[in-house]
Amino acid sequence: MKGHFLISCFFSLACCCCFSCRPVESGETKEVTSATWDDYDVGQIDFQVLSPDTRGAAIYKAIVPDPKAYITEQARKVLATLYFSPEDSIPDIKCIHYKLREYDGISAKDGAPPAITIEYSTKWIEKSFGEGDTAKVDYETRGVLYHELTHGFQLEPQGIGSYGTNKTFWAMIEGVADAVRLLNGCFTPEDRPKGGHYMDGYRTTGFFLAWLTENKDKDFLRKFNRSTLEVVPWSFEGGIQYALGNDQHVDDLWKEYMKAMGDEI
Repeated sequence: MKGHFLISCFFSLACCCCFSCRPVESGETKEVTSATWDDYDVGQIDFQVLSPDTRGAAIYKAIVPDPKAYITEQARKVLATLYFSPEDSIPDIKCIHYKLREYDGISAKDGAPPAITIEYSTKWIEKSFGEGDTAKVDYETRGVLYHELTHGFQLEPQGIGSYGTNKTFWAMIEGVADAVRLLNGCFTPEDRPKGGHYMDGYRTTGFFLAWLTENKDKDFLRKFNRSTLEVVPWSFEGGIQYALGNDQHVDDLWKEYMKAMGDEI
């Protein structure tokens, strides 16, 4: 996912959400509270402000007085959305380099475990701030961070090439990242693109994956993420059948989703 950029909008609501159960070997469910992740080591947080004299840097400082605690908290929410427990197969990130820098983009994640880098544009912070709405810029900042942290902690499809060479790989990676953002409350229904295809990536795929999580299986996204270890070569059909059963088919589910959303009669 080297150098990919998040395409997003700005929003105005607060967010928090996590799931509460994980299956155990017996097939039963075991309650997992938010405390499950409270002590999880997300890695060292190396926070840097590369453009300290910008207005965006000042705005960020005002809304995030403790960046290391802030990033750690959001990382644990991402992990709670993607995994059943800290005992799962999770990329071993030792360091998260987080940099505020003045540039024309929004945000980007680079690198791979044991160290990843996330850059966030001070210009985008300024734009999100608008007419002085601190709730709005906090909402957007957390949403962007959920997306990029997901890229650090999510599992990747196997046997189908890479992010830059295979559309299925790309659509899964970006769709899961936006699904995590949505399931943690940092998209609104108005942000859902109408129509499209589940291979379109970003919000189009993300809203579909979140819908499956909310309507088919509350653990769907966790299982879908896990499917990359079990389904090789990976595909959307294989990932969905791993999560929901062999009688489920991605094209049928997409049609059902489209009808549920009112995009198809």
